[in-house]
Amino acid sequence: MDAAVTVTDLVVDRGHRRVLHGLSFAVPPGQVTGLLGPSGSGKTTLMRALVGVQQVRSGEVAVLGAPAGSPALRSRVGYVTQAPSVYPDLTVRENARYFAALYGAGSAAADRAVADVGLAEAAGQLVADLSGGQRGRASLACALVGRPDLLVLDEPTVGLDPVLRVELWERFHGLAHAGTTLIVSSHVMDEAGRCDRLLLLREGRLLADSTPAELRDASGTEDLEEAFLTLVRNREEVAA
Repeated sequence: MDAAVTVTDLVVDRGHRRVLHGLSFAVPPGQVTGLLGPSGSGKTTLMRALVGVQQVRSGEVAVLGAPAGSPALRSRVGYVTQAPSVYPDLTVRENARYFAALYGAGSAAADRAVADVGLAEAAGQLVADLSGGQRGRASLACALVGRPDLLVLDEPTVGLDPVLRVELWERFHGLAHAGTTLIVSSHVMDEAGRCDRLLLLREGRLLADSTPAELRDASGTEDLEEAFLTLVRNREEVAA
């Protein structure tokens, strides 16, 4: 498979406002692709389109060789939203085992997923009693138990301390090395350097589709945040 995800001329309107303006790109399989951009740039809308829950005005989104949202993709695509997608009245372990059962996996797989996101010591706690960052990791554990071919993560490191962020990124790359394709959104540019490939969005438009090294070379700076600002300035100069 040449691309895990292929997006062609994607246009999305929300109400009377255009959110995505004719995006086209391809996501290579078995890599961590970062979806970077400031808040309001359209990252979440794009991710919703990738998993097939966003109404689109025009364009095509193909995921793992099928149209986004196809029934055949339900067991192959994992999606972790910004808001925790777990049951607050269940423990972390109970949540993970419930979702594991839905995927036909056993308790061992659920417990392993909980440990992989650093929640082994909190496995017996109710989700309602966890911090925001812990709830996000509990959601991630529930997505991991299905061993998806594509994992879409919306701001998964928000609210985490630096050590946990590093550990999660190591886990992401471990999954990619094992064959999973990951799309990870963030508004924090210092996470761009942790990605194999970058999609940079601003105001619903794709500013760049490149590797971190290519972006640094094109902008003439090692600072990826400054590279992003350079792209913005260049686009504004062309538009003027």
